[in-house]
Amino acid sequence: MSTSYLETTKDVYKKAAETPDVGLCCTTTPVWQLPELSIPQRMLEMNYGCGSTVHPRDLINNPKILYVGVGGGMELLQFAYFSRQDAGVIGIDVVDEMLTACKENFQQAEQENAWFKSNFVDLRKGDALHLPVEDNSINVAAQNCLFNIFKQDELKLALKEMYRVLKPHGRLVLSDPTCEDEMPDNLKEDEELRALCLSGALPLKEYIKMLTDAGFGTIEVRAKRPYRILSPKHYDTPHQVYIESVEVCAIKDPMPADGPCVFTGKTAIYFGDEEYFDDEKGHVLMPNQPLSVCDKTAAALAGLGRDDIHISDSTWFYDGGGCC
Repeated sequence: MSTSYLETTKDVYKKAAETPDVGLCCTTTPVWQLPELSIPQRMLEMNYGCGSTVHPRDLINNPKILYVGVGGGMELLQFAYFSRQDAGVIGIDVVDEMLTACKENFQQAEQENAWFKSNFVDLRKGDALHLPVEDNSINVAAQNCLFNIFKQDELKLALKEMYRVLKPHGRLVLSDPTCEDEMPDNLKEDEELRALCLSGALPLKEYIKMLTDAGFGTIEVRAKRPYRILSPKHYDTPHQVYIESVEVCAIKDPMPADGPCVFTGKTAIYFGDEEYFDDEKGHVLMPNQPLSVCDKTAAALAGLGRDDIHISDSTWFYDGGGCC
């Protein structure tokens, strides 16, 4: 298989490390504002992601955290805020210049944050296809706008590696572009566009299937937002291509016998006359108390044909508290 596009990607991010490229990525996700957290300006300028992978509810009890594709170190700093221990956060990057820039940014972060020490983050040279990390050693792994660069064979390897290093019930938090429009083959094969996180975007269902095929038993779609437009005016495409960004959490739960639990923001509401409704499969609905349900449970409840249970459409927002 040809992997020359990975060398193109390294060149793009080498340049972005040496000279911050504010327009390289674009996100509508606000930067976390937390007590006593100051993010250096250069880190903000090197925020090469399409969303956020930092969710406080993932980060309880001083977790061991892995972040692949360090960028300017902003999310590493945010993760360290929740894991203030030596090497509590591991940052992996294949680009030497990006690791160097990240170290320099940490020196500034130490000056701006009394609580932060650079040794909270263990920076390592390595790539997503061969992680220099032990098996079953990580509580939370994350990547932001990296995996969409990979073609399918490399993406399978990257997900397999993330699954390997996570502890049981560990979480893989991802932010990537996705695309429901047909991406022209010539754009898919354009190494520069792929490196720029544009033409490698997959349909969301295919993206989720890649995660469940890797073994993740629970998937949470936490957000979906507009991202970019590839128009025929500016790109070699016969039609307009609309790209969204998603934030997804894949949990290393055992795979249920009836398939994965995928949460896309659906809710079930029982409004019947009984004290409660029990589907005898572990789901109890109290009257007019909405319950977040995975797509599998939503389909099963809808299939009952009852006129006193409402199933909402996918909101593409899920933040825990669901049926499984």
